[in-house]
This record gives sequence, structure tokens and C-alpha cells, in this order.
Amino acid sequence: MNRATGNIFTVTVKNMGITEYLTAWQAMKNFTAQRTCETPDEIWLLEHLPVYTQGIAGKPEHLLFPNQIPVIKTDRGGQITYHGPGQIILYLLLDLHHWQLNIRQLVRKMEGAVIDLLNEYDVIARGDENAPGVYVHGAKIASLGLKIRRGACYHGIAFNADMDLTPFTAINPCGYRGLRVTQAKDLGITDSKEILATKLAQNFIDQLTDA
Repeated sequence: MNRATGNIFTVTVKNMGITEYLTAWQAMKNFTAQRTCETPDEIWLLEHLPVYTQGIAGKPEHLLFPNQIPVIKTDRGGQITYHGPGQIILYLLLDLHHWQLNIRQLVRKMEGAVIDLLNEYDVIARGDENAPGVYVHGAKIASLGLKIRRGACYHGIAFNADMDLTPFTAINPCGYRGLRVTQAKDLGITDSKEILATKLAQNFIDQLTDA
């Protein structure tokens, strides 16, 4: 567990290992429902067992063919995506009033954290205002999703580090037909997912605390 402070507010980083999606989702909802204006913000680092998640406006036709991987309709924005071992998840449980952020600003900071991480390895990446996420040569390496409730957010960043990308072929990733996906390993990044997760969390905190 690590803590970082920006202004007068504290962010606690928790490493939660491999966690079932439904377990993590329920925990995020509980945390957000119970928090007060004094509740410290948290970042949860974890991985999921194989699962497709469908956003609140998700269209079923973006699952091209069913397989043994479960599909869960969740409460974040966006369309369908895949989570599995080797993908780094940062769940961001933040009170946006603490940081004086609107959703657009938060999304830019989420993208910036990933872009800065890849830049450390001389990989040029970019965000896309029309299709939130982070891309390398047109292939998506990180997906973003958020739910805002009473001025607080949950869900967050899914960064492909070292995983089996095959399940993405059964979907239109994030609702985009033919969208390619990539991962850190395939870009020549050899640091472990643990190192990458720690760096990504710190990069996001740096983004968050940068006035």
C-alpha cells in the first residue's frame, strides 16, 4: 500500500492481485456509495480472470461470436472490451471535487499517464478525443471506462501488458470494427507487469497532482 498527497487530499494505492470482475465491481460500488467528502481517494491495482464487459450503452452485435468467456453488462460507459490475466487494471476511486476535475480533464489525465509510461520506453503513443483510450500506430493498448456517481468516479484504465490477445478477435473492441490491439510485450517492453503497474499508478498520481 502506497500513499501520495496532492493539495490536502490523499491517494492510497492498493495492490489487489487477481480479482474476479464481479467482486471488484461490487467493491467499487460499495466504496463509492459509502464514501463521504472526507474519504481518502484510492487507486486499486489488479488483474481479472477472463471476462468481457459491456458498457451501459453496449450493443450486443459487437460480440461477434460467443465463446466460453462470460459477458457481464456493467455500469461504465463505452462498448465491449476484454479483461484477462496480464492486463493491468487501475481502478480509480476519486472524488472529482477534491481535484477540481471534470470528466474530460480526468480522461486526458488517464491517457496522459499511459502515454508517459510508454514514453519511458521510447514508444510513441497518443490519445484520441473521439475514441478515448491510448493507441500505438493505430492499435489500442489501453482502454478507459468510468462511472460517475455523486461527483465520485470508479472504473478506470485497462493497460495491455503481457496477455493473450486472442479473445479480442471475438469482439469489435470498444465498438470499433477491425480495431487492432497491442500490448507492451509486443512493443519490446520487457519489464514485469508489476513494475509497469507501479509506474502507471505513479504516473497517474503525477498527472492528478500536476496543477
